[in-house]
Amino acid sequence: MKPTIPQGTRDFNAVTIGKRNYIFNTIKNVFELYGFQPLETPAMENLETLMGKYGEEGDKLIFKILNNGLDNPTKHQQSKEDFEKILEGKNNKNITERALRYDLTIPFARYVAMNHGQLTFPFKRYQIQPVWRADRPQRGRYREFYQCDADIVGSYSLINEVEFANIYATVFEKLGIDVEIKINSRKILTALAELCGGADKMIDITIAIDKLDKIGIEKVKEELVQRGLNENQISIIEKYLSINGTNDEKLIALKNLLGNNESGKKGIEEIEFILNYQSNIIHHTSKIIVDFTLARGLNYYTGIIFEVKAKNIQMGSIGGGGRFDDLTGLFGVPNIPGVGISFGVDRIYDVMEELKLFPDEIQKSTQVLFFNLGESESRQAFQLMQQLRDKNIRCEIYHEQTKFDKQFKYADKKQIPYAVMIGSKELAENNCVLKNLKSGEQQILSHNELRSFNF
Repeated sequence: MKPTIPQGTRDFNAVTIGKRNYIFNTIKNVFELYGFQPLETPAMENLETLMGKYGEEGDKLIFKILNNGLDNPTKHQQSKEDFEKILEGKNNKNITERALRYDLTIPFARYVAMNHGQLTFPFKRYQIQPVWRADRPQRGRYREFYQCDADIVGSYSLINEVEFANIYATVFEKLGIDVEIKINSRKILTALAELCGGADKMIDITIAIDKLDKIGIEKVKEELVQRGLNENQISIIEKYLSINGTNDEKLIALKNLLGNNESGKKGIEEIEFILNYQSNIIHHTSKIIVDFTLARGLNYYTGIIFEVKAKNIQMGSIGGGGRFDDLTGLFGVPNIPGVGISFGVDRIYDVMEELKLFPDEIQKSTQVLFFNLGESESRQAFQLMQQLRDKNIRCEIYHEQTKFDKQFKYADKKQIPYAVMIGSKELAENNCVLKNLKSGEQQILSHNELRSFNF
């Protein structure tokens, strides 16, 4: 049987891992610059922790884990109907009690709820771990992928949102990606729902308009009809979605549309606060775009929401997040406000690969290959190699005595820049031959000279 891997997953070779680590380290360094500390949570959570937190669309994409034999000591017989209920999104503890995490935000909220008595607030954490979604694989969308999140809980201050906008701008500047940082407020979307007859229509409206980029305005209108909105309500939503111009022009148009709606006023004030606070940071401010079509389909957002898109390339969002002022309330610990952002590392990788933005010297490959030219010779080579390793020079010795040609080919395939050769002559004279495999130049060095050589 030909070996395969599950659809929507990937293997990563050394070159890819080197590039991914470059992205991870860039993001991590910026997070730490802003006072965030690392956290890790389990790959799987109890199913009840995850279900009902991501909206109806998100819940369908949660990977459930079947109980094993030890979970069923009574050997409960599962029927076909039991499994059909699971596929419909209903739970049966005899079949499944756990699931792979869908994102890092809900596990973080669960962690805060469990440990809030020991935490110092505001609590700032970052997390870099894989998540899993039973999505349809396509370019830029995988079933297993990494997220890089940073969150602050225990503060209502909008300065946190300003900092997150700056974190996005700083990271993408360091990575060389030209981006638009889009912002909106869920309070504005609440106001839109109230304008269309009631806040209870909020979820139906946001789920539909969150698909605007993918399906276009006509399909969004069709979906709104299916969700029970009338012609007049859909007309209001269409006017809302057609607002354009500069940030200031959009805000003026929105004020006219929403009138004196209190939720709308608060949402507009939040956006104006961020834009005004940023006014002295010109190169960052220019990247912030007010986008009222931004909805983000997750139900737990309550205030400012973010989405980051790379310019000049066809790719979905490469970052997103927002404020969630009662997320821990889902776990019985109310009144802990929070806000957070996420980086889509796999999409960022694809963007950087396509735009050729990775630096040349990323992969930490072997710097020096010691040739194996005999038993006594290789013992001397091994001793020298260890001394170079003590100086953080990356070295290896060829695994067996063989022809020069084979060892040169090995170095060439691994793109090793230097070779050290100790034959019987060099062994007797207590020196070695150092060859630059790129230029072809070679020199005879004493052991001390080799140890101090600038590789």
